[in-house]
Amino acid sequence: MTHRSPTPCPAQPLASRRQFLGWGAGCAFGVSGLASSALAQAAGAFPLRPIQLIVPWPAGGATDLTLRILCEEAAPLLGQPIVVINKPGAAGTQVAPLLKAAEPDGHTIGQVPITVYRHALMNKVPWDPVTDLSPIVQVSGTTFGVLVPASSAWKSFNDLLAWAKAHPGQLILGSTGIGTTAHLATEEILLQNNIRYVHVPYRGTADQMIGVAGGQVMAGVNSTGFAPWVDQGKVRVLAIFSAQRSPRWPDAPTLRELGYEQSVYTSPWGLAAPHGTPEVAVQRLHDAFAKAMHSERHLQELARYDQTLDYLNTRDYRQAVLDTVEREKRLLQRMNLLARTHGA
Repeated sequence: MTHRSPTPCPAQPLASRRQFLGWGAGCAFGVSGLASSALAQAAGAFPLRPIQLIVPWPAGGATDLTLRILCEEAAPLLGQPIVVINKPGAAGTQVAPLLKAAEPDGHTIGQVPITVYRHALMNKVPWDPVTDLSPIVQVSGTTFGVLVPASSAWKSFNDLLAWAKAHPGQLILGSTGIGTTAHLATEEILLQNNIRYVHVPYRGTADQMIGVAGGQVMAGVNSTGFAPWVDQGKVRVLAIFSAQRSPRWPDAPTLRELGYEQSVYTSPWGLAAPHGTPEVAVQRLHDAFAKAMHSERHLQELARYDQTLDYLNTRDYRQAVLDTVEREKRLLQRMNLLARTHGA
């Protein structure tokens, strides 16, 4: 919030004593009011008005719905309503320039998916999510899995790897697009095993699942949009990229269990504010959302969409962002997808 210095009191040499005292009291009151306001903010009187949460997805989607529940749980803790503003488009990256342009007072925040950081690595953009955004709290992530047709002879992820090693360059594997989390997760795990493969990028989950179920590709990597296809017995989950097994598919091992310690991909997302937002405001927001996200109502909403709670406090979230950017920068450079501005 911008504070204006009080207007200097004009000299009035001919003023009577009563006029002088009245004028002086008025100036003193103005200065005192400004000082009280500054002290109140310094003491943590935040928020002072409703908070706007920018959601870079259409209304009614899974992330939008879970965030609305989260806001309803957090608002009473902050003492102000939280207004959701949907700004979809550009793969969820619209939030970055909007936050960069917002007043850094904590009253405008946004949901920041990992695609924001990746997009800035792959493209030349007039904003930098690392320097323009202030992380508040990490909230959740998505379960990604390795999928094969129900008719596939591969019963485990190791079966897939063994076949791919015995048939170099013949594995045909689909993802949800070039540069997506599914693509990067696939690339990293196969690179670790020195496996060459044919990558088939699909436009989205529906197209990809049709391709996997119909045998157009031998396997695929996707987020939990694959759930209905698994439930219908059309595709099978061989392994997941999460740190722990999914309650919904408890028989599917994690890649970490299979010995791939670095192969944890959950496409995590969190909340952030414009750079320069006062620490007292960031802390207040963190405390409210951290408590709200553990509410039973919010946890149930996440479970509806196979999302997991992936809480990180402000300091750890900030470090996780930096670690993820460096990790993906190296991987994108190997894949020749890094923008020239980042040294590609």
